[in-house]
This record gives sequence, C-alpha cells and structure tokens, in this order.
Amino acid sequence: MSKIIATKAIKGAHKIVQRAELMVEKVVKEKGKELAVAFPDTAYYLPFIYAMTGVKVQKLGDILPILEHARKLLPEVPAEQLWLPYLGDTLDAGMATLFAEEIIEVLKYATENPPPTHDFWVAFTSDAILREQGIKLVDGRMPGFAAIVGCAPTNEEAKRIVTELQEKSILVFMSAVSTRADGKKMCIAEQLQEEGVQMGWDVFLVPHGTDITATIYALNFAARSAMSFGGLTPGDMKKAKDILLYNRERVHAFVLALGEVDEEKHANAAGAINFGFPAVADTDIDQILPTGICKYEHVISPIAREQMVPKAIEIRGLKIKVSKVPIPVPFGAGFEGERVRKEQLQVEFGGKYSKAFEFLRMRGMEEVENGKIELFGPDIDGVVEGSSHPLGIIVEVAGRKMSKDFETILERQIHVLINHAKGIFHMGSRDTAWLRISKEAYQAGFRLKHFGIILATKLVEDYPAIVDKVQVKIYSDPGEMKKAHSELEKFWNERDARIAGMTDETIDTFYSCTLCQSYAPNHVCIISPERLGLCGAYNWFDGKAGYEINPRGCNQPVKKGETLDPTKGQWKGINEFVYQASHNTIDKFSAYSIMDSPMTSCGCFECILVVIPETNGVMVVNRGFPGMTPCGMTFTTLAGTVGGGAQMPGFIGVGKLYLLSKKFLLAEGGLGRLVWMPKELKEWLGERLKKRAEESGVPDLIDKIADETVATTPEQLLEYLQKVNHPALSMPPIM
Repeated sequence: MSKIIATKAIKGAHKIVQRAELMVEKVVKEKGKELAVAFPDTAYYLPFIYAMTGVKVQKLGDILPILEHARKLLPEVPAEQLWLPYLGDTLDAGMATLFAEEIIEVLKYATENPPPTHDFWVAFTSDAILREQGIKLVDGRMPGFAAIVGCAPTNEEAKRIVTELQEKSILVFMSAVSTRADGKKMCIAEQLQEEGVQMGWDVFLVPHGTDITATIYALNFAARSAMSFGGLTPGDMKKAKDILLYNRERVHAFVLALGEVDEEKHANAAGAINFGFPAVADTDIDQILPTGICKYEHVISPIAREQMVPKAIEIRGLKIKVSKVPIPVPFGAGFEGERVRKEQLQVEFGGKYSKAFEFLRMRGMEEVENGKIELFGPDIDGVVEGSSHPLGIIVEVAGRKMSKDFETILERQIHVLINHAKGIFHMGSRDTAWLRISKEAYQAGFRLKHFGIILATKLVEDYPAIVDKVQVKIYSDPGEMKKAHSELEKFWNERDARIAGMTDETIDTFYSCTLCQSYAPNHVCIISPERLGLCGAYNWFDGKAGYEINPRGCNQPVKKGETLDPTKGQWKGINEFVYQASHNTIDKFSAYSIMDSPMTSCGCFECILVVIPETNGVMVVNRGFPGMTPCGMTFTTLAGTVGGGAQMPGFIGVGKLYLLSKKFLLAEGGLGRLVWMPKELKEWLGERLKKRAEESGVPDLIDKIADETVATTPEQLLEYLQKVNHPALSMPPIM
C-alpha cells in the first residue's frame, strides 16, 4: 500500500493518542480516578472499547489500561529510507485512533459544560435510537450509512450532496471541519444549519460535532449494531474480529472526505477500514486500490463531488434502487421524518383547523385508468400563506391478484409515501389525516396533483405482484369532500369488524417474518391474528400481503399443524418451521408464554415484558421511556439483554397492541399478571385497555396497575400491589 497514506495515518494516530493521554492526565489530576465516565443512555459502556476488548469502562481509572493498549498499538512512523508493506501497521494505528477518540469524547461528557450534545449537535447516539433506526436498516428503508468528514466548498453543494444521499435513503453522520471556499473552517452540518436544513434522526442527517474525534460516534454506532442486532458478545480478539467482520458483511457504510485530508483524518480512515468501510475523497490523496479488508477498493481519490456518492456506493458493493417519481421535489425515505414548521408553512390540510381524510379501495380492472389523477375543486395557487383547507384523497387500485384483504395495508402506505417527498409532511390516517406543504416545496412547483402522482407511481412500483393500476381522486372543494367522506364510514367499520373477529383458532396458517435476520441471524417472528410482530409494524394481514407480493421474501406461510398445547400456543408445524428458520437453534416456541420457550427478539420491539418474581406478575416498558423500572433496569439496558435472537424465559419483546390480545400471556393467566407500566403507555392504550380488562373479568385493573409515579423498585411495587389488592398476588406462582 501507499507509504504516504501509511505515514500520514500513523502520524495522525500518534497525535490523537497523545491528545487523549494529556486529557486523561489532566482530568485524573483534577477529579481523580474514581470519576464516573459514561455516555448517556447506553448499556454498552464505551461501545467501541467494549466491543473490541470486552472491558466495561465505568470510571476514569478503567480508562488507563485502555490508553496503554492504544499506545502499544501505535507503530513507529515509517523512516524515509525504508519501504515496507504498511497495511498491518496502518490498521493498528487506526484502531489506536478510535480507542483514543472514544476516550476523548466520553471525557467531554464528564468535564465540559455544555456537554457535546447541545444546540443542534447530537454527539452520542442512545441505544433507544440505535434500535429505532435498526428496523430501517433491516427492512431496507436504510441501505447503509455515510460518514461525512469536512465541508463542501459552498453551502449549495453541501445541500446537494446530502439531498442525494437522502434520496437514496442513506443515513448521514457528519463530523470534523475543512475549509469552505470563503476560507472559513466548517463542518458540513454547520453549512446545513446556515441554510435552515432540518437535521436529526428523522431525516437521516445526524450532526456529531466539529472535532475530528466526533467521528467515533459513527463507528461506535456500527459496533453496537453487531452486538445489539447480531447478538455478538465482546471479549477476546476472536470476538472483536467477529464484530468487525459482521460490519464488513452487514453494515454497509463508507466515508466521504470533503476538503483537505490531514493526518488525523487519515488516521480515522484507517480506523474505518478495519470495519470494512472504504473512503472516497474529493481531493488528491494517495489511493489504496487493491481489495482485502474492504470488499473492493479501500481509498479512492480524487473524485468529482457530483460523482462521490455513486462511486462510494459502487466500491461498498451496495445495490440501491432509486425511484424517479415525476414531482418537482426530491423523493426518498430520507425525508420521511421531515417536519414542516409554522414558519415554513405554505398551506395545510386537516389538523386543528380543517378536515382531511384518505381512503384506499379495490376496484375492478375495467374501472381504473392507470395514472389518472382527478382534482375536484381548486388547486392551491394563490392561497393565503399559512392557511388551512379541507382535503380528501381517495385511491382506487386494481390488480388481477388484488384482494380486499390488502386494502388496509396499501392504505397505510399513503402515510409513508407522501412523507417521502421533501418539504411535505403527513400524519394520521383515515379521517384524522394532517398534511402540510412547505414554502420551499410550493415554490418548487408542488401542487395537489402531485399527491396523486406519488401514490399512483409508487403503489404500482412497490407492489407489482398485486397492483396493476392506480387512479387517484383528490377533493379540495368543501362540498365535494363532505359528500365523498359521508360514504366512507361504513367501509372503515366493516374493516375493523373483520380484523377484530379473527382469532388464532379460526385459521390454519400463520406467517413468519425473518426481516431482521440480516442483523439477528437466528431470530424468527411468528405472526398470528392475535399476536402481531414484536416491532408493532406487521400484523397477520401484513404477513399475508408480504407473501403475496414476494413469495420468496421474509414473510412465509406456516401451517400450524398438530396442536401440542393450546394454552401455551404450541403447534407441531410452527415448531418445525422455527427450528429450520433459526438455523437449528430454536427447537420449540410458545406464542402465549413468557416462561416456557418464549419468542426470540431481534432488538426492534416496541415493548419489553419482564417477570418481577417478588410480585408474581410482569411489568412492561415501552421504547422511549427513559426512567428506571422495578426490575432494576432501564429500557435501554433491558434491550441489550433481550435482543439478539436468543430465547430468554422471563423476558420477551412485544408490540404494544399485543397487550390487548386475548392471547396475552395466556399460559400465565393473562392480563391479570400485568402489574406495572409507564404512565404514558397506560394513557396511550387508554379505553382499549380498560375494555380488555372488563372482558377479562377485572374491570378495575387499570387503577391497580402501578406506574413510575408510585413505584420504581420491587419493594415499592409490592407495597402498592398489596395496598390495591392486585389480582396477580393471588394467582398461581409464575415461577
């Protein structure tokens, strides 16, 4: 490999390790070795260090041997007259760099005010967000991530680069600075901030910091992906190698280096190469072209900025299909979480000040003209800026293999697809829809017909197995809209009754979901009418539709076969399928039990159920709840224990709506076992939970279920349960 690259990377590593040593020495002198050091909201300690060594750093003194290890990894700077094969030394220098950078960044949290997370800077990524984004990585909405270091020559070029990545649904991490055309040192995130571009996880743009050491946040995100979704455990060198190989094969990432590439950036590139992540630069630096650690080339330059993204995708081996929807704004999953705030608003529909609805129905082949968009009423030209208006959208689909069973699944896609348009916001469904069009999108030419174009184009493209033709009717005239809406209530009622009436006993086929096996190789979800997928995003109809759409995909029909235990939810056919699909690791599965062979978890669950032995019951905690729970662990810590594809009796990941199922923990006695849940989850379930409790014969159960306002320890919880005479206390022993 290039001696120039090796020399720069090794010199940069020496600088960063020395910086870490000086920082540690200073903090030890000021605060002592017992100072607690930690990143916020993670069960993985210092994640990169933990992944590579198995060391659980919790106080400043724990850092000292890690720093010594980093120093030992540092090779000598190559001599002018000596030429050697430098790859091994360069990779070691890269690892030393990452160890040192994680130490520097965690000490910022321990000593700086404000900490690294301030203003628009995200810095460290919590475990909760890691798992939330994980579902996008495993279901294909997010094919990989790009770590951008430096800035573009102009703000317009910066916007163009990140928009191109968003259109391809690639997550973007941003750190470090380089020189803008006007001579100012900047990070690309600062350029986006100047231009008013929304940043954050919802829009796939994550600003970590201006310091080169903030680049570690992208790589400890990758390290945690292997531990969280792949079920890999850290420890010795072999386990560290497995984590790096997991990233090479499954986490499709690359580095884009904008502007000058100094020695410290060379050192970070060497660190990324250990993960199998290649680097593409727009400046003329030496290249590493042979394959080896990376799938193809390791470092390639100089690449014109308009070619950097496609070149990076090529050398990382990514296959990305980009939809070209004929609308005047960019389109892609990277814009799905974008918000249109009041000051950005051109016009809105629904929400507080007007009514909006959306509806999708099946029609006969002869009744649908593919691509036809009809507007009943005025368009939005000339509307008062910031005003609110009524809107109705009716989508009519036809297909030779289309079924009424698929209507609700396709209707749900209205929300997803409209949100993929840049500058457009959508929330809600049915007759509680809320849509906003930004000034930027309006000025680009976005009009009401483009809602129809998005839906007509994408439904045919995304669901070719069942959808042949789509036409869309858009109602903006209040009278026409009211007339159209009056006919829809009966359809919604019929759908609800049909789904609510299904039980696991009335059908002979469940559906599998192995979508998450790219991250948790042995995990298998079994979806039945009365137990939805643990991510909460897939029910039985979704599984059926998934199979119809792609018969070779992750959703497969599974015949129940002989019933082995109706109370625990065990069937011979299901067990045989799970054993085969879990690569012969799970030989028995109980759909309705937390104690006997419960379902495995991948890490994408909405909630976690945990047995609390002292109370003879179970608690539930939902993703996003940050507080302590009576089991002594936060959601984040629990998730690190439960995920990864292993059976954990006493612990299961579930979707929120499973709590309302008549099959909820049937083997352990049902809903009466539920003793604690966060207040926000109780309020979200609301009347539905109350109704289910009444059906279960415990109408006052909701008032007897504790929350964080009355108990966060087993002792407090037991005292409360005894006070209210909770039914779990008199049920048979759960363990």
